[in-house]
Amino acid sequence: MTGPVVVGFDGSPESLAAAAWAAHEAQRRGLRLDVLQAWPRPKQIAPGSRPGDHSALAQLAERERELRTLAPEVEVTAGSVAGDPVEALEAAAHGAALLVLGSRGLGTLRGFLVGSVSQEVLRRADCPVVLIRVGGDEPDGAVTVGLDLAHPADEVLAFAFEAAALRSAPLRVVHVWSPPAGSEYMSYGAIGGLEGEVSAVEHDGLARALEPWQARHPEVTVSTDLIRGKAAVELVDAAATARLLVVGRRIRRMPLRHHHLGPVAHAAIHHVHCPVAVVPHG
Repeated sequence: MTGPVVVGFDGSPESLAAAAWAAHEAQRRGLRLDVLQAWPRPKQIAPGSRPGDHSALAQLAERERELRTLAPEVEVTAGSVAGDPVEALEAAAHGAALLVLGSRGLGTLRGFLVGSVSQEVLRRADCPVVLIRVGGDEPDGAVTVGLDLAHPADEVLAFAFEAAALRSAPLRVVHVWSPPAGSEYMSYGAIGGLEGEVSAVEHDGLARALEPWQARHPEVTVSTDLIRGKAAVELVDAAATARLLVVGRRIRRMPLRHHHLGPVAHAAIHHVHCPVAVVPHG
């Protein structure tokens, strides 16, 4: 997609970190960076018409100047809109290459808690959404992608391979599988033989899913991991050394109030330290 990189900005430390990450990503991709500030007020009340607005607008203008300095090759635009932030960000996501949002701070376990605006936008955006926590500089390590062979998604693999290629980074593909239901009642010998057969099938399916993408991106070094367990738990653990985690979100054709992320994406955005890209597909 050749649309801009869009970042939500509200002056918080999280949005400052998100804007910096977005500027670097726009520079990698050779795309425009749009910085969007949304005002939760009636549309007929223009930004800048209430006490305190001038300070917020000045902060936006200052951040725009800082981003131009940070990424001098990137065209940077900044604007404010009046209205619901979720609706404004969802609208901005249409035609965008990706949308970048800040996290809301560290949780009690590991990773970050995601604010209500970010969670709702994640459910509704039709472009990839990247969540950045404060101090969101990418660590060294591989781009890591979680792949569900039951629902393989070209959109997820395309994003992951491109992200790895842009960073000259290796790509780690993680698939988590579980033994068939009822196998816990089998004998140990039978379970071992069955798991060997299932593992071989999963290896073959993973190789087939990756083959066309490796042909398109021969410059990307790919490693694969098949892990037995629960996908949400194992992928969070696998992301401990990642520089960027990529997960999918299946698009379900239903009313907005029923949109949800799914357990893997939900676990990733709450418990992973590194930037997390949630890619819609289906």
